[in-house]
Amino acid sequence: MPDSTRVTRRDALRYAGALAGLGAAALGLGTPTAAAAAPTLIDFAAKQIPAEHIRAAGHAGVVNYVSTSRPGSSFGAKPITLPYAQSLTAAGLAIVSNYQYGKPGGTAPSDFLRGYAGGIADARTAWQLHTAAGGGQSAPVFFTIDEDIDRDTWNRVALQWFRGINSVLGVQRTGVYGGIDVCQWALADGVIGRSSTPGRAWAWQTKAWSGNRVHPAAVLYQRIVSTASNPGPLVGGLEVDVNDALASDVGQWNLHR
Repeated sequence: MPDSTRVTRRDALRYAGALAGLGAAALGLGTPTAAAAAPTLIDFAAKQIPAEHIRAAGHAGVVNYVSTSRPGSSFGAKPITLPYAQSLTAAGLAIVSNYQYGKPGGTAPSDFLRGYAGGIADARTAWQLHTAAGGGQSAPVFFTIDEDIDRDTWNRVALQWFRGINSVLGVQRTGVYGGIDVCQWALADGVIGRSSTPGRAWAWQTKAWSGNRVHPAAVLYQRIVSTASNPGPLVGGLEVDVNDALASDVGQWNLHR
């Protein structure tokens, strides 16, 4: 398997044909050129965006948090709640679970720095919040590495965190969010599970730290990362990140009951 590849127009057309796996929400909602693009899921933290606004913007679903807010912050979308999840599901929108509590430079440090014991604790928290909101019993949770780390840091610290997560959830229910190298290392070290889409794994890759490359096993690609200097599109009045679905099975709850 090559280390990386580019998403071609032909790939995008194939992904668009996989909308049934992501729910019917995105069908017929886009522009006349929507069929040429991959289905998209948005991620956000500040507040719960109403399902009707997500549908109106043409997105197929959300990646939402199964983690709480850091000290001193209050993010309205952390964690996802059962009523909100039910509203998304009723609208035909897909839901994928993501865990991130700490952040570089935040009031809590990056989660992976907590090592093996931290991985155990984080996995238990993630799964409790995931199931409380109605998450699928076999659905993965994507655990976040939100910074550019080197291989030594991965081997010494982050990998141990993922081993702790695996000890609670098992490999098959564990996913990773990060740049292309983190996705590759997680896959090579066997700490993330496999999608039912052939050749794909629970790797949610961000464009950050990826050099315009997309890992061929990734199921989600964060193509738009909203920042103060480069804000993402507005959905329901909130700037969001936009993720391309690169597989029919990206870990959405409705496929993993």
